[in-house]
Amino acid sequence: MEGRRVVITAASAITPIGHRRGEILESLRRGVSGVKPLKEDHLLTRFIHSKVFGTVDYPVEFDFKRMYRKTMGPVAYYACQVAKEVLEQAGLAPEFVTGGRLGVAFGSTHGSPSVQRDIYRTFFAGNQAEFSTIGSVDYLKSMVHTTAVNISKLFGITGRVISSCTACTTSSQSIGYGYEAIKFGMQDAMLCGGADEYDTTTVAVFDNLLACSTAFNESPQCTPRPFDKRRDGLVVGEGAGAVLLEELEHAKARGAEILGEVIGFACNNNGGDLILPNMNGISETLRLGLKEAALSPDAVDFISAHATATKMGDIIEAQAIHAVYGDHPLVTGLKGYMGHTMGSCGAIETILTLYMMQEGFVAPTLNLEEVDERCAMIRHTPGLLERQITVAAIQNFAFGGVNTSLLIRRFV
Repeated sequence: MEGRRVVITAASAITPIGHRRGEILESLRRGVSGVKPLKEDHLLTRFIHSKVFGTVDYPVEFDFKRMYRKTMGPVAYYACQVAKEVLEQAGLAPEFVTGGRLGVAFGSTHGSPSVQRDIYRTFFAGNQAEFSTIGSVDYLKSMVHTTAVNISKLFGITGRVISSCTACTTSSQSIGYGYEAIKFGMQDAMLCGGADEYDTTTVAVFDNLLACSTAFNESPQCTPRPFDKRRDGLVVGEGAGAVLLEELEHAKARGAEILGEVIGFACNNNGGDLILPNMNGISETLRLGLKEAALSPDAVDFISAHATATKMGDIIEAQAIHAVYGDHPLVTGLKGYMGHTMGSCGAIETILTLYMMQEGFVAPTLNLEEVDERCAMIRHTPGLLERQITVAAIQNFAFGGVNTSLLIRRFV
């Protein structure tokens, strides 16, 4: 469907492999893992089999005024920081930021679990004195759309607010819905992304589902292992990513640097099981993304695979990629470097793909040492390649049967 062109004019990420663009690129080039031992900070830890986590273990400086901090939990701090960096990088006029033509599309998996945990623990303590310690703004810190509305409050953004909360597709949906809002004229720019914080309860949930990696507890840097024969599950991680999307003519008129172009987005549902991936549902999403971008499969040079390193997930994704793309595009599973950063993974993986596109190289899947023969039908990146990416697809899939495909193009 015809519409306005949408470009990316700023990007920022807080990840287990770095915060600044240069740090992240260096980690990708050198094959640095951001997976570390799980923090021993909660009673749950003793019951969790997986002892690894994709950790942001460096200081991130937040300088928000108290009037803004009081409604922020840890997830909102992450979200507001990358949003702040994106707006500074973009150089938008203050009157545009607050004028209604800039919107926010931002989410997380489930708000702030650490704040929620403290609230529930106090509720069930049965102690009136403890009950009085629940703050009047604790709900604002923990609610599922806390990232989007804290960003809006911090910068006075008055445009539309979209807050996806679809687990692993949260931020890919945010970028996709932001793209559609601009393409069809509802907004001229959208601040899009996602964030998730460290909390042991998140690890416990996936550990209880037997979905987490446990075989590499003594060597965290060796897991996760997307597409590898020895993969044994995902590694939960934390982080945040944000991009500024802008209508092309608006960006050109103000002399903005254009980092890339969003050319297609598709999202659908498997319509069945809420946990197991579905070959037909995923394949259809990939085809719909290509159709929306008006591209043939062989026009795509690179695929950032969702590739969580679960047994069936990687196999079915590899089959779906082959069914749609054959063995033409290079494929990398970026979670090998960071673990699964949950609601932020789509945005972070889009940003890392954009960085590689700008720098002219393709990073391989970290920890992919022996390809599982059931995943061998696609073109895995064999090592660090100096290669120009012109068109890339970023794929993400979530519990609930939600599938997304986002296509971006190098802007020339």
